[in-house]
Amino acid sequence: MGINFDKALGIHPHTLTLRTERAKVLAGNLANVDTPGFKARDFDFQAAIASVEAQRLGGQGQVQTPPALQYRNPYNNTMDGNTVELGVEQAHYAQNAMDFETSLTFLNMKFQGLATAIQGQ
Repeated sequence: MGINFDKALGIHPHTLTLRTERAKVLAGNLANVDTPGFKARDFDFQAAIASVEAQRLGGQGQVQTPPALQYRNPYNNTMDGNTVELGVEQAHYAQNAMDFETSLTFLNMKFQGLATAIQGQ
């Protein structure tokens, strides 16, 4: 009898994938902080993970739904039309990095539990 990793690991691998995608979007925002007319984008992580969970539990096989990007509303308007605010983007990027690390820790604990079960301890 083989191990079904999708059931054993749960949502954690998909969470890491979404966190990686969000890091790419936020890094793109940070890279364009001085680009005139650039609009900051992000996606609703909670909605994206809920969609992945629904697909996963619905038995739709491989989950590959890209999250829908939304434009971020700036706190302060700029003259050049750029909506990227450096401090806000840095805070979102740092929070996403910490959340990625947390998800990775949970996934690591799952693997350690599976290794213990396989060894029969």
